[in-house]
Amino acid sequence: MRNKSLAALLVLLSIGLTASAQNQTEDPMQALKDALSQGQQGTVLQDVLGKGNGTGKKTDQKLNTPETMQQKRDQNTTDLFDKANKEKTRDERILRQNNEDPELRADDTVLIDMTSLEDICSRFGLGLGGPNSNNGPNSANGPNGPNPNSNVSALTSAIGGASGAIPGLNGITGSNNANSNAANNAYDFTRCPLPTETPKTDDQKKELEKFRNRILSNNPYKLNHFGVLELPGLPAIPVGGLTASEATRRLSADPDLKDYFVRLVLLRLLPTGQEALKPFGYDLFEGVPSTFAPVSDIQVPNDYIVGPGDTLEIQLYGNEPASYELTVERDGRVNFPKLGPIMVSAMSFVEARSVIEQRVAKQLIGTRVSVTMGDLRSIRVFVLGEAKKPGSYTVSGLSTMTNALFVSGGVKKIGSLRNIQLKRNGRLVTTLDLYDLLLHGDTSGDRQLLPGDVIFIPPIGNIVSVDGAVQRPAIYELKSEKTVAQAIDIAGGLKPDADAKLGQLERILPSQLRQMRNVDLTAAASRATELNNGDKLKIPEIRPTLENSVQLTGYVFRPGAFEYHPGLRLSDVLDSFDELRPDADPHYIMIRREVPPEERVEVISADLKRALAARGSAADPELRPRDQIFVFNLSASREQLVSIDGRVKAPGRYPLEPSMHVSDLIRAGGSLEDAAYRGQAEITRYQIVDGDARKTELISVNLADIWRGTPGADLELKPYDVLVIKPIPMWMEPGTIELAGEVRFPGKYPIHQGETLHSVLQRAGGFTDAAFPEGALFIREELKKREKDQLESLANRLQGDLAALSLEVVASSAAVAGGGGGAAGASQGLLVGQQLLSQLRDTKPVGRLVLDVHRRKRRK
Repeated sequence: MRNKSLAALLVLLSIGLTASAQNQTEDPMQALKDALSQGQQGTVLQDVLGKGNGTGKKTDQKLNTPETMQQKRDQNTTDLFDKANKEKTRDERILRQNNEDPELRADDTVLIDMTSLEDICSRFGLGLGGPNSNNGPNSANGPNGPNPNSNVSALTSAIGGASGAIPGLNGITGSNNANSNAANNAYDFTRCPLPTETPKTDDQKKELEKFRNRILSNNPYKLNHFGVLELPGLPAIPVGGLTASEATRRLSADPDLKDYFVRLVLLRLLPTGQEALKPFGYDLFEGVPSTFAPVSDIQVPNDYIVGPGDTLEIQLYGNEPASYELTVERDGRVNFPKLGPIMVSAMSFVEARSVIEQRVAKQLIGTRVSVTMGDLRSIRVFVLGEAKKPGSYTVSGLSTMTNALFVSGGVKKIGSLRNIQLKRNGRLVTTLDLYDLLLHGDTSGDRQLLPGDVIFIPPIGNIVSVDGAVQRPAIYELKSEKTVAQAIDIAGGLKPDADAKLGQLERILPSQLRQMRNVDLTAAASRATELNNGDKLKIPEIRPTLENSVQLTGYVFRPGAFEYHPGLRLSDVLDSFDELRPDADPHYIMIRREVPPEERVEVISADLKRALAARGSAADPELRPRDQIFVFNLSASREQLVSIDGRVKAPGRYPLEPSMHVSDLIRAGGSLEDAAYRGQAEITRYQIVDGDARKTELISVNLADIWRGTPGADLELKPYDVLVIKPIPMWMEPGTIELAGEVRFPGKYPIHQGETLHSVLQRAGGFTDAAFPEGALFIREELKKREKDQLESLANRLQGDLAALSLEVVASSAAVAGGGGGAAGASQGLLVGQQLLSQLRDTKPVGRLVLDVHRRKRRK
C-alpha cells in the first residue's frame, strides 16, 4: 500500500513538473491524457491503482473464472501451456517466461543483427537532428508549446522507479500510433544521442559501417563449449545461461557496441552427423507421468514378499463358513479368528498361503480356506546416484526397480543404464541392465522392491558412438561388448546399403591426439578390433551410382536406368521414335561416357533415325557401362545466339529468333539509352569459309533509316552476330557543384562542359553583403583523394625512417653499454618521430584549393 501511495505521489509530481513548462491556460492532466493511447492509460491505472479493468476501480484478485466457464484451448496450446508450467520448452530448455524465451546453451547457434544507433534514432525523429531536438517545433520549449512526450518520459521514470516498468510504456517517444509503438518496443530509445552531442563525421560513420558489415558477414555464430560468444574484433562475451532477450541487453551494454542497436536470435538448427547422435535409451524416461503407481487389480506374483500393511482376504467354507480381511501387523503376524496369530511376514505369498491352509486344516476340521491378497502396502525406497530427481519415494508394494526409476524422473545423461544397483541392508542384491529391456524385452533383472531398498545409479561407463549406415545410430554404453562387431550388433546391425569395407574408427590416443583407422567389417580381424572409451565408429553408405547400367534422360516418356549387357547399342534402349516426347530432336542424341581409369569424359553424338535404319552399324553406337544418353528438345535446345552491346539498357546475348532483324535485337536489349548515337551502329559478323577458316566482316547499320522505315535498312541477323551501339560524341553525365555560405541562392547547380566558377556564382545571384570573398573555401573530391594518397605516402616514408632510426637507437644503446654516448638524443628523436607519425595518420584530407575569387572575377 505504501508503494502504491508513493507511486501515485510521483505521478502527481511528474505532472506538476510538466505543467510548469506549459501555458497557464492549458490543463496538464489533459496534456498527459492526449499523450497516451486508451490502452496505455488503462495500463498506467492498473500499475498505480491496482489490477483492474482500466477504469480505476479495483477488482478482487481472488475472483477467478470457473473452469467450466473458461475458454477451451486446443491441443497445441495445451501442450505449450503445460510445457511453460513445467518451465521447459519443447526441446527441454529452461523457460523463464511463457513466450518461448529459453536459456542459451553451449554450442548453440545464434544470429546477430546490428543497426546503427543514429540511423534508427533519426528514422523515428529522435536524437541528433530529429524533430524532438530542443530547437525543433515539437520540443518541450518549442513554438508549439510543450511536447506531450516529455510527460510520458517523466511518468515512465517516476512510476518505473517506484513500482517497476510499465507494460506498454516501454520507451514511448514520438507518435503514439501502432507502428511507432511496435518500433519503440523493439529499440531502447533512451540510448539515442542527445541533440547537444556532436554528430559523427563521415569517416567515423564509414568505420562504424565497416565494423557492422564485418560482424554481419560472419553470421551465424556458434557458442563454444563454455557458452561464450566470440565476435570478430571484440573480447569473448559469455552468454550461456542467459535468455535471448537477456543476451541482447548484455550485448547492448557492451562499450564496444554502444553505437549500435544489437539483437541476438537463437537459431534452433537440427543437428547433423555426429552432433545428431543421442545417448541410447535415455528417451525411455521422456514424458514421465506425474504418478506411477502400479495397477492394483493385477495378479499378485507368487514370489511377492508379504510384509506389514498388506491385507489378506480369507474365505472359509465347509463346516464353519466365514470371510475375513486380515492386515499384517507390525510384528509380521495376522490375528486369525479362532486360530490366533500366524506369522506371515518376510514370506512369499505362496509360503504365507500354505502356512494358513495348514493351520486351518489342522485346527478347523471339515473347513477349507481360500487365501488371496487384498490391499497392498506402501513401501519407502531410495533412488540415489545419477537420477534426475534423487531422493526418498513411497511406492506400491508391487513396485519394481523400473517403477522407482520412472517415479524419480529417470536417469541423467551422465548416469549408467547398464549397471543400476539394488542394495538392501548395505549389500548388493542385483544389478539391472536396461539394455536387456530395451533391446531384448528381458525383464528378468527387474526385481521387486522391499521397504528400505536403495536403487543406486552409478556414473556411465565406457561409451562408443556408432554412426552412418546402421539401424540405430546412437551413443552406446559398453558393458560386456569389447569389439567392433559387438558394437555393430547393439546398434541393430548394418543397413543394406552399408559399405562394410570402408568403416572408419576415430580414437583418442593416450597422447590426447585423435587418430583415424580404417575398419574392414568384411574381415574377421577388423571385426575383432577392440574398442576404447570414446571411440567413434562410422559406416558409410555405398555410392549412389549404378553399375552395369546405362542412364536415359531428357525428352523421353520413360527415362531411367537400363541393364547393360555386352553388345548393347543405342537402338536397344531407344527402339522406336514412340519413346520420344513431342518436339524431341531425333537427329541429335548425345552420349556422355566416362573413360576409366582417369575418368576422362567423352561425348558421342548419334542420329536416332540413322541408328534405327541401320541397327548394329557404326551409325548405331555401342554402349558401355555407366553411359548417359541425353535426348534434347528440338525447339529450345542448342539455340543460336546474337549479342548486343554498347549504349543499350540491357546488353547481353539473346536467342536468334526466326527472321530476326536489328530492330528486334534492340528491342530485346531494352531499347537505346539517352547517350546512344542514333545515326550509325555496327554489326560484327563471323563466317566460316570453306570449313577451313573464320572470316570476320564489319557491317555498318544506319539506325536513322531504320527508324524512318527505309526499305532494306533493318538488316536480318545471322547466328552469332554482335551489334554495337555507339555513344554520342563528347557525351558526359551531367555534373553538379554545391555553393554554400554567403551567396544569394545557395544550393546544388548542374554544370555544363567548359563552365567556370564565375558563371556559377552569377547563376547563384552573387555574394551577399556579409560575404568575405577572401576567405572562400574551394573543395574538390579529386584533390581530396590526391591529398589522401600524399599523406599516406608521407606516413609510409616517415615510418620507414623511424624504423631506420630505431636501429640506430639499438646500436647507440649498445655503444653506450660499451662506453660510447649519444643514445639519449637518438631515443628522444625516435619518440618525437613516433608522435609526428601518429599525428600524420590522424590527419584527414581536406581537398582544399586556394583561389582568389575577386581576381578570377576581374579576369572575367
